[in-house]
Amino acid sequence: MRTLLDVLTGQFPDSSKTTLRQLLQHGRVRVNGEVEKNAKREIGGEDRIDVAGKAVSIALPPSLGLLYEDGDLLVVLKSAGLLTVATERERESTAQAYLNSYLKQKGEERVHVVHRLDRETSGVLVFAKNYETRERLKERFAAHDIERIYVAIVEGYVDPIRGTIESHLRERRDLKMVSAGESHPDAKRAVTHYRTIARVHECSVLEITLETGRKNQIRAHLSEKGHPVVGDTLYGSQTNPLGRLGLHAKLLGFVHPTTGKKLSFTAPLPRVFQEFMGQV
Repeated sequence: MRTLLDVLTGQFPDSSKTTLRQLLQHGRVRVNGEVEKNAKREIGGEDRIDVAGKAVSIALPPSLGLLYEDGDLLVVLKSAGLLTVATERERESTAQAYLNSYLKQKGEERVHVVHRLDRETSGVLVFAKNYETRERLKERFAAHDIERIYVAIVEGYVDPIRGTIESHLRERRDLKMVSAGESHPDAKRAVTHYRTIARVHECSVLEITLETGRKNQIRAHLSEKGHPVVGDTLYGSQTNPLGRLGLHAKLLGFVHPTTGKKLSFTAPLPRVFQEFMGQV
């Protein structure tokens, strides 16, 4: 079995082993999409080795953090207030536009949108770098084969403290999502699981697991239960203790569509959430 350094020596015969070790230490070598710095790692015939060019000074805005990147996809942390994709009113200040600019400077193609987060929701997002990856990831989302966990701060003390909300959601003309009868032609099944993890300041902090991923699903379901997300005036919230929507996409997990490896990404709670909960 060859080591990673052996493979690199074969790929770059004119480079010294010192130079190749520096490549590793600078994080420019990936094995199966993940940065690898161990020169002695054993490499099999099916392992994929990628060596990045010299670091390009490409700055993403503070509202968008890069969590992971390989040849097929990008995983980012989006701040509240940033659009995922363009609208008629805003085309430049979006996660999609910033990532397109980032890839353009690296000489790569544009990103492909896989899913979205509401503008005022923070958390983890995945984008594809090519059509095939986008379609495979979309298939996983459609099949509910994606792990998604959110944290929501809602008004009042939710009773019972854990449970499942299930209904068929449809979009009204005012763009608000509401539950409708199962027979409604535009309604789609939506299932939201929740459990209370804290009660503070007459609010409940919920951990939400999505079984389906409809537009505004969490916001609509919790509002209809009588506990709107704080700061969510569209869905009936009367309070805004955070100065923003109290919803955060904490975890996103999925099987990599190319390597088959299970990936999981966690975004720490925003500081304003932690302060509200008395954790800092």
